[in-house]
Amino acid sequence: MEQNQYQDWYLTYDESILLKNKSFPHKLAFAVQLKQYLSTGSFPKSKSSLVSGLVSHLSEQLETNESILNEYDWSQRTAERHRKEILKFLGVEKTNEEHREDLIDFLIDDILPFGSTKTEIEDVCLKWFFEHKLSAPTEKVLSRIISTALSKFENRFFDQVASLLGRGTTELFDRCLRSDPGEKGSFTWLRSDPGRVGLLTVLDELDKLAFIEDCAIPIQEIGGIHPKIRERLYKRIASESAWEIRRHPPYIRDTLMGVFLFSRRQKIIDDLVDLFILIVGKLSKKAKKKVETALVKELKRVYGKTTILARIAEASLKDPKGTINRVIFPIANKSKLSDIVKEYKYSGKGFKNEIHGLVRSSYSSHYRRMVPKILGSLTFRSNNDLHVPILDAIDWLLENPMPNSKFSMDDDSIPTSDIIKPSFVKLVKGMGKGDMDRIDYEIAVLEALRKRLRCKEIWVEGADRYRNPDEDVPKDFNMNRKFYYDRLGVENDPVEFTKGLKEEMEIALRTLNENLPSNKYVRLRQSGIKNIVLSPMDPLVDPPNINALKGDVQSRWPMTSLLEILREADSWSGFTKLFKSIRTSERLTPEQLRKRLLLVLYGLGTNMGLKRIASGNNVSYKELRHVKNVYVHKDSLRSAIREVANGVFSVKDTKLWGEATTSCASDSKKFGSWDQNLMAEWHIRYGGRGVMIYWHVDTRSTCIYSQLKKCSSSEVANMIEGVLKHCTDMKVEKQFVDTHGQSEVAFAFCKLLGFELMPRLKNIASQKLYLPDISLKKELKNLLPILNRGIKWEIIERQYDEMVKYTAALEQGTADPESILKRFTRGNESHPTYRALQELGKAVKTIFLCRYLADGDIRREIHGGLNVIENWNSANGFIFFGKSGEVSSNRLEEQELSVLALHLLQNCLVYVNTLMIQRVVSENGWMDRFSKEDYRALSPLIHAHVNPYGKFELDMDKNLGLAV
Repeated sequence: MEQNQYQDWYLTYDESILLKNKSFPHKLAFAVQLKQYLSTGSFPKSKSSLVSGLVSHLSEQLETNESILNEYDWSQRTAERHRKEILKFLGVEKTNEEHREDLIDFLIDDILPFGSTKTEIEDVCLKWFFEHKLSAPTEKVLSRIISTALSKFENRFFDQVASLLGRGTTELFDRCLRSDPGEKGSFTWLRSDPGRVGLLTVLDELDKLAFIEDCAIPIQEIGGIHPKIRERLYKRIASESAWEIRRHPPYIRDTLMGVFLFSRRQKIIDDLVDLFILIVGKLSKKAKKKVETALVKELKRVYGKTTILARIAEASLKDPKGTINRVIFPIANKSKLSDIVKEYKYSGKGFKNEIHGLVRSSYSSHYRRMVPKILGSLTFRSNNDLHVPILDAIDWLLENPMPNSKFSMDDDSIPTSDIIKPSFVKLVKGMGKGDMDRIDYEIAVLEALRKRLRCKEIWVEGADRYRNPDEDVPKDFNMNRKFYYDRLGVENDPVEFTKGLKEEMEIALRTLNENLPSNKYVRLRQSGIKNIVLSPMDPLVDPPNINALKGDVQSRWPMTSLLEILREADSWSGFTKLFKSIRTSERLTPEQLRKRLLLVLYGLGTNMGLKRIASGNNVSYKELRHVKNVYVHKDSLRSAIREVANGVFSVKDTKLWGEATTSCASDSKKFGSWDQNLMAEWHIRYGGRGVMIYWHVDTRSTCIYSQLKKCSSSEVANMIEGVLKHCTDMKVEKQFVDTHGQSEVAFAFCKLLGFELMPRLKNIASQKLYLPDISLKKELKNLLPILNRGIKWEIIERQYDEMVKYTAALEQGTADPESILKRFTRGNESHPTYRALQELGKAVKTIFLCRYLADGDIRREIHGGLNVIENWNSANGFIFFGKSGEVSSNRLEEQELSVLALHLLQNCLVYVNTLMIQRVVSENGWMDRFSKEDYRALSPLIHAHVNPYGKFELDMDKNLGLAV
């Protein structure tokens, strides 16, 4: 804690005089309330709400014991009298109606336009009362003030936005809301997500975009609304049917529709870019697969073909006028010659020609009907002059719609720079063409555009994920550089930064060099690609008591319903209180809402659906559907997950589980899913179409973050996102991943973000170590087989500020990690910051590899962490058992809710199991029997005692008797 805060906590002379007339038991409580009010502007409601460190600091000054506060009642008249006396002493006036009006005006003008949440507004109000030396009203009165301010702000906001909309726009809104759900132009049609990649999907998305453009909503003005307000209004309208939206007053209905269409426009543009990237990528992939299939099927490799061809040539020269039947066929028959032709056709230039021919055929006969339509509907931009020729080429194609034209590759009027590569020209000429036709040119332009879109060197107007990359970084970075450097905790001077890294590298390399001769698990080969031989470590001893402990838990709580576990976790953590209605009013009682929320979360988390859960609980499917639409959203689910995870951390007995961990493992698991959407993809490793869920689990089996991603998404970006966005009380200092969760760029960003990336490398045998200085190589004789070049420190120092800027963007959340990391891929090798990140990553990875090879405990720690997440993945199927464990929706939002509900339900299982294990251990003397191996293997993620099936009946009055 800073020294100036301690100074604020010292009692002044006047304050000491005030304490003289207080009885000894009340002096500390009075002083604590006084100082906390001066620090925070509010009084503590209980001992648990006291500022950390305040009590101990004041108890030392007053020479009393902290435990005396245990007998103080914070809600009785004595405490109330003390608070009134403090307010009088500080000259705080009583709040009147005029003050309330001033506060409401302040909220409307300065706070609410920025989309603050109700909790944030409450904190602002308390601070406002404190600064104006006014007594804060009761919670009920304060809530009424905030509701009044929100109502006035929304009415003014709705009036302002509605006034921007023309009559034609509002008529289209009305027609949209009155159209049948199945027809184009209806609200349901606009809200639907795109289907699988194909012509119909592209045309449908283009129709949606055209409809929104016809509505002529004020894009610039709605875009200027704070994103949090837009998001809240979008959730509100997305949860309502067209009939419900029509019931709103016109000015509210029109504003909601304007915001809805603005957000849908952004999403549709992003989806069209995704479709374009997938279509162009599909062209070459399908062609290559088709050629390879034909190769395997038809190719019969001809052995000795060089000799055969030489003999044919010799025979032809001897008898140039002879017939094929008489001269050539005696040496190689028709079948043998056919095999030679096929082998040439499917190898080298012939292979490339065959692929290009299929790409041309596929594009001209099918994909050409959709790709130009996408290009014509989007506006492409670039901040790099090197890529302007690609934009000019797109304009040229749109302005010159000549389907089968040909042109010379030397024609200066046609943009070719950065588009037509020499290899492509060689390929076209190799196919017997002197000139290039339009189809070849279009294919070249599309492939160049796809490559630049993927790394965001070219961006799209009106998009969100594919927006201007300059918007991804903090806009005030140059003005507040010191703030961002200090927040990240990195050196301001690049030379000092590289100096420390050089020293760290040298120490790590020298340590490994000295360790290697005596290391029985690691040896190096002198030649070959795979130079590192890493032997497996000795297996650990099996824990003797864990199975018996699990049996004790199972006999105590046999066949416990998973629904009861969900209810029990809520009774301990109160996570259902975090689900707030997105509407202005709601008529459900707290008891009704709690029961329905638990049933909805159970139906989503087990994948059983709401219809099956509704039966037997005196609640209808329609009522559960209403609660899901109005209360259950991504943000509320993440808040509930955070509350349960923090609850697990707080209830754990450190004697049993050890101190709080700072290590986390992350990995993905593939789930089958409906595939009429852009999210589901074919998984290369596991096969089948589906989605990927990326989990972040601490080493004691509590999942702190989860993400629903495409199977092809960057696991490096997912890993970084989980560390930055988990928002639990856990501080991640070590991150365990598998091979696919690491890269050189990942090592660089993790270093700048302040946590250690620790991967289990499948390709450890072929890894290389880099040198801080090439002169050090002669001293590291034991490492020569795996030493590489020196690090290019000048590149790191030159681009250091840019690297920190992008790292600050990750840390501040101005863009999601995947958007940032798209800029630093192999498709953008010329980017100077990418090359600097690679060099920094090589240095950091070298340090890690040295420690990984030298220390067996590090290898065992990484394996142990990844085993925990494998255990977490194995429990997914036990809980998410409904509908064969398949994510049964084509809507992205529904898929995300299912995954987050599964995450919440599994964390609730961990929460309740933690309490059960602690209860059994405390009663049956297990602590005396536990060995070191038992403590290591102890996990709260067990489910042999749990029954997820059967009747889904929720008894709100029952509990599991876990209270001590």
